[in-house]
Amino acid sequence: MLQPELVLDAKATLGEGPCWLDESNRLLWVDIDGETVNLFDPATGENKPRHIGQRVGAAVQRENGGLLLALERGFYFYDLNTNDLTPLGDPEAGIATNRFNDGKCDPAGRFWAGTMALDKEPGNANLYRLNRDHSIEHVLSGVTTSNGLAWDRERAVMYYIDTKTKKVQAYDYEEASGAIANPRTAVTIVDRAGSPDGMTIDQEGMLWIALFRGWRVIRVNPATGERLAEIAVPASQVTSCAFGGSRLDELYITTARTGLSEEALKEQPYAGGIFCVKPGVEGAPSYMFHG
Repeated sequence: MLQPELVLDAKATLGEGPCWLDESNRLLWVDIDGETVNLFDPATGENKPRHIGQRVGAAVQRENGGLLLALERGFYFYDLNTNDLTPLGDPEAGIATNRFNDGKCDPAGRFWAGTMALDKEPGNANLYRLNRDHSIEHVLSGVTTSNGLAWDRERAVMYYIDTKTKKVQAYDYEEASGAIANPRTAVTIVDRAGSPDGMTIDQEGMLWIALFRGWRVIRVNPATGERLAEIAVPASQVTSCAFGGSRLDELYITTARTGLSEEALKEQPYAGGIFCVKPGVEGAPSYMFHG
């Protein structure tokens, strides 16, 4: 079993959404409950947090400069120089029981982000797509906790996790329009293994899935459901992962410490940290928003 290295003892409440920035060789990540967007430089070990003032579900790089954020109250552009937030819209304005959670850009530069039901009421959340013209489209309903997203190398399949289902769903994906169709189950996680959270995909088309309360990231073949490899993480609440480094051969892993007792934190003192491992395969890039 692969063993990762702790690269940042962040002690994040709810570390999430790792996203590699090629131009600056830094890792973009968020602490959802800490309300911060973070830029981590692996070369120096320096992490620069930016306090946003809302829970931050996801952050991605914007082609036109700055970042695009999915906050608890909708989509915003964020200027890294001035710290200004520019609202783009909130498709769930007035729904106090939901907040935005994980999000990611597709290969065409559209931003996909979903919500989660804070009261854990099944089926009350949704998945949305922010298009390059800044229009917001509703994609899926009946979601409970919207989480990981990934697209295959051929740009023909989208993978999606609604954590409550314990499954990874595959959809036919049309790059030109962003349309998805023909849902089917690609991976099922057994109850004792934890719950599927964030994920990424490698150049061989295999999925890397973070297991919340599962102490690990697993590599799975989505065509067969076969588990191919595991990364043992010294933190129970593993939230997401993304490939980074100059060759995209380093897997960065985020974790959380929210809800852990003092006894549990003694057992896992680096919970909320960021870990890194070279898994022996190169991964998909983190796409930016083209708009």
